[in-house]
Amino acid sequence: MDSPLLSSAVQDFITDSLQANFAKIALMKNPFPEIKWNDILNQIASKNKAKEKLPTWFSHKYIIYPSKISIEQTSSERAAKYKASLIDGVTLIDLTGGFGIDDYYFAQKFNKVAHCEINEELSKIVQHNYQILNQRNIECFQGDSLEILKKLNFKWSWIYIDPSRRSDVKGKVFMLKDCLPNVPYHLDDYFEYSDHILIKTAPILDITAGLSELRFVKKIHCIAVDNEVKELLWEIEKDYNGNIILNAVSLTKDKTETFSVDYGDTDIKANYSLPKKYLYEPNAAMMKTGAFEAIGVTYDIEKLHQHSHLYTSDKEIDFPGRKFALKEQLSFDKATLKKHLEGKKFNITIRNFPMSVDEIRKKWKISDGGNDYCFFTTDINNDKIVLLCEKI
Repeated sequence: MDSPLLSSAVQDFITDSLQANFAKIALMKNPFPEIKWNDILNQIASKNKAKEKLPTWFSHKYIIYPSKISIEQTSSERAAKYKASLIDGVTLIDLTGGFGIDDYYFAQKFNKVAHCEINEELSKIVQHNYQILNQRNIECFQGDSLEILKKLNFKWSWIYIDPSRRSDVKGKVFMLKDCLPNVPYHLDDYFEYSDHILIKTAPILDITAGLSELRFVKKIHCIAVDNEVKELLWEIEKDYNGNIILNAVSLTKDKTETFSVDYGDTDIKANYSLPKKYLYEPNAAMMKTGAFEAIGVTYDIEKLHQHSHLYTSDKEIDFPGRKFALKEQLSFDKATLKKHLEGKKFNITIRNFPMSVDEIRKKWKISDGGNDYCFFTTDINNDKIVLLCEKI
């Protein structure tokens, strides 16, 4: 790729600027007048954003980055690596290639990967970066992905799609039909070229809504990175008509936590109880599944209330979420809370409670932080309670 951004002097300047104050850098006189200053600033900002999210790209010199917002929207390497572990085969075509993070990891599982991107500049950037990363089994195609699919006329092991929401539908309920490409509309076209499709969507998509638009869904994966749900993955198999498996996956730097359940199994009923010795809060991926009854049954723990989504037990268990030892239970009345909470420091969580965290902090002058945790919630008797806990 022929770009003035790739000169050694510019690359060294970008690297040297990563630790500097960006606002001060932006006010400098451009030391490279042959290049637009905004283009250089964008490389600095985007590379800084990539440091934690895309360490492989960050560690290589001569990588070119798209806009900072594109980096924010792309998959993290942790999510991409896990995604690639879910599927395998000989060939895969990505119809919405983007910055190409997912395809880099797919290429380590498949013999051949095709990266399709409608934006000509981004397609060139990705092709250049793959050369820098020495990734040789990915071929880049620029243009409309459906037309490319038809032109290649090949039966792929997998099709991968990451549809983006159209800009003219802001404010409406998130639906796949409002995205580009329109996957529900083109599903039969896609099945002409593969029996297996993996779709990535934003977590804003409701699982029930997604199932109402898609056919032949086999598995749904809720992926959280550092306890923030980042994406939903939908595995579709042509003519599949079995049970749908719902997987919650929580990726942290230290470990991967998983939880699986049959979607729509309404026969699962959790037991309920008043708070016991230990309190459990499911991780964000588990919360996204909505499988709150199944969580209690799977781990043999009791729910505090139908809508509280906190669990309890007398014996400590391994649990994919946060665990706490219950130190004290308080009734929700002014005198009690004034005595135990006012002016003190607590980490506060609310579950099925009529006040917000900010309202609680303001009312009882509670500061944030420390080693003590405070849950404001509702118990099985519909009483408002406060649980003082220590994190395990």
